[in-house]
Amino acid sequence: MAASLAIITGSAGDIGRAIAARLAKDHDQIILADIDLSTATAAAEQLGAGFVPMQLDVTDPASCAAAAEHIAQMGTLRTLVNNAGASVAVSMQSATVSDWQSDRALNLDGPYFVFQALADQLIAAKGAVINIASVNGMGVFGHPAYSAAKAGMIHFTKMIAVEYGKYGIRANTVAPGTVRTQAWTDRAQANPQVFEEAAEHYALGRIVDPTDVAEAVGFLASPLAGAITGVCLPVDCGLTAGIPALARTFSQSQDY
Repeated sequence: MAASLAIITGSAGDIGRAIAARLAKDHDQIILADIDLSTATAAAEQLGAGFVPMQLDVTDPASCAAAAEHIAQMGTLRTLVNNAGASVAVSMQSATVSDWQSDRALNLDGPYFVFQALADQLIAAKGAVINIASVNGMGVFGHPAYSAAKAGMIHFTKMIAVEYGKYGIRANTVAPGTVRTQAWTDRAQANPQVFEEAAEHYALGRIVDPTDVAEAVGFLASPLAGAITGVCLPVDCGLTAGIPALARTFSQSQDY
């Protein structure tokens, strides 16, 4: 029997590695795809047997096609996780055309290129696609080009769900809130209170851990979610449900 595979783009980061570790519970091999092969290799060595590093530039259709050819020789692709993402432009007023195009290319064009290259393999396996978006795609929290791209990713996921559902493919989105990653740890050096300040806006009084995102991905990739497709699942400690501080202000009640 062919090995069951999962591929995670942008897999060298904290969220990507957490997702990889979770999917290893029900896949034979996990492909750690990243634009930087050295960091993907380091992640694979850290995670252990069954994790395979692969160089992949998601913004380059030729790179995606080459990766797809290699993956087809490895086994049966059951799960695609489009996790690669980052933001450059912090505001509309400061964004340049180059910033906008860069954020769109990585966060929206990239997932399309990867899916397009792997669609036939996912059809053959009746596989699952999980796209990692952000609460930024659901509301305004800064980083406009990234946010617009993530909103596009949420709708792109619905397009896959509707058009490819007849082949047995399920496609869903996970939209994390603030996640405690190295990037946020770096910000904490400039503002040591950044985590506490962010947590005040979350109903659960904390921010998201990479394993929270990973568990959501594991569920959506599994048979437990066999009837779930086209949804966007916020993993945000309640941010999109409402903000306690605003509820206190509007109601003048300390119950919030």
